[in-house]
Amino acid sequence: MAAPSAADPRYTMVEFADLQDWQTDDHGAALKVFRKTCIDMRDPDWRAVCAFAATDPDPKSFFELLFRPVLIEDGDPALFTGYFEPELDGSLVETPRFRYPVYAMPPEARTASLWFTRREILDGGIMAGRGLEIAWVDDPVELFFLQIQGSGRIRLTDGRHIRVGYAGANGHPYRSIGVELVRRGIYDVHQVSAEVIKNWVRRNPDDGRELLFHNPSYVFFREVSEVPADRGPLGAMNRSVTKLRSIAVDPAFVPLGAPVWIEKAGAEPMHRLMIAQDTGSAIKGAQRADVFFGTGATAGRAAGQLKDPGRMLVLMPIQRAYALLPESAI
Repeated sequence: MAAPSAADPRYTMVEFADLQDWQTDDHGAALKVFRKTCIDMRDPDWRAVCAFAATDPDPKSFFELLFRPVLIEDGDPALFTGYFEPELDGSLVETPRFRYPVYAMPPEARTASLWFTRREILDGGIMAGRGLEIAWVDDPVELFFLQIQGSGRIRLTDGRHIRVGYAGANGHPYRSIGVELVRRGIYDVHQVSAEVIKNWVRRNPDDGRELLFHNPSYVFFREVSEVPADRGPLGAMNRSVTKLRSIAVDPAFVPLGAPVWIEKAGAEPMHRLMIAQDTGSAIKGAQRADVFFGTGATAGRAAGQLKDPGRMLVLMPIQRAYALLPESAI
């Protein structure tokens, strides 16, 4: 039998009894997150289950009665990574300390399928004098990783914060600088993490700057300070994501807003019901998920350490779940 692919994924229905630790999860926490974004789902079956979620049902019974877990496979092994909301020090005006701009998206970049590269944007002078700076920060390495995460907070010198979210990109494919460090023989695969990369770039400022240019992709931001400080950053559904209950997925396989049961293996297993509320340029595949760990340095360290196998199952409304199965499985 040929391996399933993105064009022809394999669907397998699984019983709730076969989900590891399903009985002991906090289904109420997952239902609370589901209600935040299901109101934006448009298909009739999703709207029906969302309407019932608003009636304050028993959480565990709600999921078991209205959904069925579906394992979606495309031939690639499952991979769980983590992401977080960085917090950078910055200023609303340029100073000798704060001299690295966080840019809003130029109008012409919105309509271009492929715009200037990272090097051309930062070294070519094409952004100068256009008033596109949202803020300035003091660390180009942290700014690079802010672009990878896609959202973050900037802590101003007067104690205030502003929040920035993803506005778009220049269209160039993301290229991993961690993979490049391994290719050069500087580190082995198991040694590479976000902190290792940051420290290497800082110890080698000239070579480090060139390393950052290895990734031609460049992300632009928009200010989203209207999001309250006690809520997570905005995800792809333009709703706040929730620490350890929201994941980024590939929407080619997983509907945004859907509940997803994850069974992450590794040194610290994680078995819990998450909600697919976000996407990411590196999150591609039916068994690929990025777990949101929260805001700040502690969350960043936890997210940066996560790279584990396992499996994930999408909870689909019953009729939709059966419609996905091959006739031989029904």
